[in-house]
Amino acid sequence: MLPLLGVFACKKSPDAGSLDVIPVGEFASLTGATASFGQSSHKGTQMAIDEVNAAGGVLGKKLKLITEDDQSRPGEAATVVRKMLSRDKIVALLGEVASSRSLEAAPLCQQAGIPMISPASTNPKVTEVGDFVFRVCFIDPFQGTVLSKFALSKGWKKVAVLTDVKQDYSVGLSQYFKKHFTANGGEIVGEQSYSSGDKDFKAQLTAIKGSQPDAVVASGYYTETGLISLQARELQVNAPLLGGDGWDSPSLVEVGGKAIEGSFFSNHFSVEDPAPAIQGFLKKYRTKFGAEPDAMSALGYDSAMILVDAMKRAGTSEGPKLKAAIASTKDFAAVTGKITLNAERNADKSAVMLEVKGGQFRYVETVAP
Repeated sequence: MLPLLGVFACKKSPDAGSLDVIPVGEFASLTGATASFGQSSHKGTQMAIDEVNAAGGVLGKKLKLITEDDQSRPGEAATVVRKMLSRDKIVALLGEVASSRSLEAAPLCQQAGIPMISPASTNPKVTEVGDFVFRVCFIDPFQGTVLSKFALSKGWKKVAVLTDVKQDYSVGLSQYFKKHFTANGGEIVGEQSYSSGDKDFKAQLTAIKGSQPDAVVASGYYTETGLISLQARELQVNAPLLGGDGWDSPSLVEVGGKAIEGSFFSNHFSVEDPAPAIQGFLKKYRTKFGAEPDAMSALGYDSAMILVDAMKRAGTSEGPKLKAAIASTKDFAAVTGKITLNAERNADKSAVMLEVKGGQFRYVETVAP
């Protein structure tokens, strides 16, 4: 990590420090392996910023969203965040979806005294970095418990677990699932691992097949899960797959096809929810982008709106006061549900279970915290 003195010696852009705008940073995986995540969260974030500016801005100024692509690459998140802190003089940072990349950025924001709000990083370690780091999503101890309760409710007593050891998200989700599942009478009959970017999972799936599980927890991202489902069915591993919000991408179905049908995952909201806040968001998003939003889009939108709400309540974009206002967020009416930030700066909120059915993500149930 570079010392801040060296970082802030960089040349700033012409817009940095402008009296007419409030510079807000965003880092996202717009390209690379998890581009679906970054593109979705960015669209939601941009839509929120555009709405706020169209309504007159905040604190008498327009918001300037400065977005950097971390390319889904380890190390790149820290590089682009340093750039925004030094060159662009951002007052707050929005991002990232992937927990591993949020963990790169969080220490930099904490050291600089700049609030950071992650839309969708669910690993508990993210907000443990410090009191300037927040998130608007639930965390993996809750998500792992949701998956475990769902598996037990389906009568799945023997489960195998497949973990991406290169992703903090996947490692944590597997860990919390196993803890609750075994404590409540379930049995882990097999554990296998892989690394992000792998294409061949047949050795792991062959080992899993021998354990005859009722279900297979695949706790990684959509990027590998579609391939895992295809290879599982080829090997006659016919147990349903079970995963978390990292599955939420159209690419899951595009790659997995019929192989991923009948599998389940936890998520932050469902487009089938009739709640006015959700249906209003869907209408605006479809009009603006001509596409269907996913949970990452909604969480990106929520993260920006919570930041704006905190700016209004603080009456300033100055770091410590803005941090305090974000921390006091209570019962904020967000797209993904009412959000209250607890003492650990995590969101207390419900999760939903979705089933991959007919090429769509169909609502199954809501699970309260």
